Amino acid sequence: MGKMQKIIIALAVIIIAVGGFVFFKKRSQPAQRKQIDINQKIDTTTPRNPENVSYLSGLPCQDWNRRAIAVMQPADVSARPASGFSDADMVFEMPVITASITRLMGVYVCGNPEDVGSMRSARHDFLSLAEGLDAIFVHWGRSDIQKFKDVLNSKTYDDMNCNDDAGRSASQYCYRKTGMARGVDTGYAKFAKLLEGAKAFGYNLQNKFVGYPHKDEAPLDQRPSGGHLRVAFAKPYDVTYDYDKTSNSYLRSWGGVADTDRNNNKRLAPKNVVVLVAQSDQLVEGEQYNNVQLGDPWFDSVDTGEAHYYMNGAEATGTWKKDKSDAKNKLFFYDASGQEIQFVPGQIWVEILEPGQGLKWTLSDTSTVPTTPTATTP
Repeated sequence: MGKMQKIIIALAVIIIAVGGFVFFKKRSQPAQRKQIDINQKIDTTTPRNPENVSYLSGLPCQDWNRRAIAVMQPADVSARPASGFSDADMVFEMPVITASITRLMGVYVCGNPEDVGSMRSARHDFLSLAEGLDAIFVHWGRSDIQKFKDVLNSKTYDDMNCNDDAGRSASQYCYRKTGMARGVDTGYAKFAKLLEGAKAFGYNLQNKFVGYPHKDEAPLDQRPSGGHLRVAFAKPYDVTYDYDKTSNSYLRSWGGVADTDRNNNKRLAPKNVVVLVAQSDQLVEGEQYNNVQLGDPWFDSVDTGEAHYYMNGAEATGTWKKDKSDAKNKLFFYDASGQEIQFVPGQIWVEILEPGQGLKWTLSDTSTVPTTPTATTP
């Protein structure tokens, strides 16, 4: 073999080696996410729905423009089933101890449940969400974080506290329910009494929130035959939803048990399930209280993140955004292109998972309708 041939072969080997290195390096690096300017999409003045329908659920009702009442409720097994959720326009569920106990907040516009409860103490993350909906925040007690106690005691926000330990005392509008296994689970309220209390406090009862946009449901023949959604909070707080084609809703189970409303035994079945991903951190060293990075103005450094949407039997991905400059800023839900999500008329259930907690959507074997293509989130 001549000298020139040896040089050519050596150069070829070097070129192949360098090319392979570059190729595998690119494969090992995460894909660059498309940057979407969601800050330019915010509209906080134009109502998202026509008159006579709830600005949260998109359903017609007599009280369509009543200011929302947001009630803190527990996930404790001993307090299940909860009262009131079948009448809620919107529900939020998230950890109140990192990777452990969850808590919920039912938000009521159209619904007038007989009872709401059990009720639980306030957490700042839920207050910020309630403020973003222009809701009156109802709770039984509050966390012991001094900064949050100062927030409630400032009376800057419209709240009602059945325990009289911070914020505006409202014990006369709440009661203790008999027959509950634990004393902590006995805190309840007649919903009509909460409305009476809000009026007595002088709170505005007319809605000012622009709401969320809605779209028509998919026709029956364009829906999949079934599907299963797993939202893996720590047990026994884990949740699953089974999609029902006929009703176009998601049948909720809690800790492996069909979830119903204590008031009426109705199976809880939201039309829309939203899963947000947000970091949960220990708020104070040595204390159990956590902080979920959801864009509150008191503790957060992050105010946007990953979102997953389930409606019409399909899955889509996008982004959530809540400007942390003010608790009153709206929580926005965006699709992968940066447009505000349009929900199916009906209840919206918002699950807030920590990074790393399991989330899985599976279509049934007989389904022929594909999910909405998954897009890269910013």
